[in-house]
Amino acid sequence: MKKKIVSLVLVVGLAGTLAGCSSSNQPASATAAKTASAEPLKMGRVDYAAHGENAVVLGAVAAVQGDKIVGASIDDYQFIADGKGVPNSDKGLAKGYADPKKPLASKRTNNELYSKNLKEKASATKAYVANLDAIEDFATGKTITELEKVLKDTPKEKMPVDTVTGSTLTDTQGYLTAILEAAKAAK
Repeated sequence: MKKKIVSLVLVVGLAGTLAGCSSSNQPASATAAKTASAEPLKMGRVDYAAHGENAVVLGAVAAVQGDKIVGASIDDYQFIADGKGVPNSDKGLAKGYADPKKPLASKRTNNELYSKNLKEKASATKAYVANLDAIEDFATGKTITELEKVLKDTPKEKMPVDTVTGSTLTDTQGYLTAILEAAKAAK
């Protein structure tokens, strides 16, 4: 997500610089504004159960301009043994856990531990975060309508690898749906 925002800032900055070099009598910022989309940037965030009942995508985020998804971010949370828990998971929040040694934790934050678990239990060949990044990259640049069509036309088992290059997660469709729902919720 950071690299996408940095890229967007660099593109807008470059447009402003190039506009400043033009022979127009307008200020560079006015020319840059004309080169950028007239549509406002909107943000959407949803919580979504991307798969099963043991984890939840908290705060799937989509940045939308017009009907186009210009940025996306997802993370999955579940109770992870020996994982680095969410803030306060070693304090008052832990009182709600059945097993304080298994805190509610971000799979992204615990990428190394979670990827090792996926490799041992499901013969995963890629790090978990590499899969999430591939899913985010796939959604970015698509319109809401295009992403809806992909999800409608692609069977769940065909989604990883065949459709989303770089993702091997069986729940790729669920993660893409979380991004779609966030995009639809953008305000």
